[in-house]
Amino acid sequence: MLNRLRGVATKVATPVARFLLARGVSPDAVTVAGTVVVVVAALWAYPTGHLLLGTLVIALFVLTDSLDGTMARLSGRSGPWGAFLDSTLDRVADAAIFAGLVVWFTGPGDSRITALLALTALVLGSVVPYARARAEGLGLTANVGIAERADRLAVVLVATGVVGMGAPVLVLTIALGLLSLAALITIGQRAAAVRAQLREKA
Repeated sequence: MLNRLRGVATKVATPVARFLLARGVSPDAVTVAGTVVVVVAALWAYPTGHLLLGTLVIALFVLTDSLDGTMARLSGRSGPWGAFLDSTLDRVADAAIFAGLVVWFTGPGDSRITALLALTALVLGSVVPYARARAEGLGLTANVGIAERADRLAVVLVATGVVGMGAPVLVLTIALGLLSLAALITIGQRAAAVRAQLREKA
């Protein structure tokens, strides 16, 4: 779902990308700036109970995450460094989102179960891309699974935004539980894929 929205966002972002490039702004600067905004929004808005505001700001910058990639393509600067920086800072942004929820629900949000599930989703969600990167480092592939980053973000942002609009916390609790389960299944799928490839090579 989020990937489709990003496709639309990419078309909209192209004129903005041209505008920024014409003024000497680099794709890396946009990547870093976008991450900083997401981190600040997640670690300020969520812990202070501004769930809807934080979600709207984060969603805006997540959907425009393709802006730096568009700029890189238009300027001919696409390469390993940009891919590395973007992927690394994606992990930072994801961690900030779930950490912000953990802080809120261990404090004023007063829901230890939801906080625990947010922490579980954070930990397992970080293992998902690690499993793929580790497999690729071994010359294998592990790009399988039911819980891609875009889908995980879509679920947590929608659920958080809905709760921010007055829905019961149970909505987010269930969403985080499902995300944790989906991440765990994805880790298992990637481990199985690597194991199968190693057996074929043996």
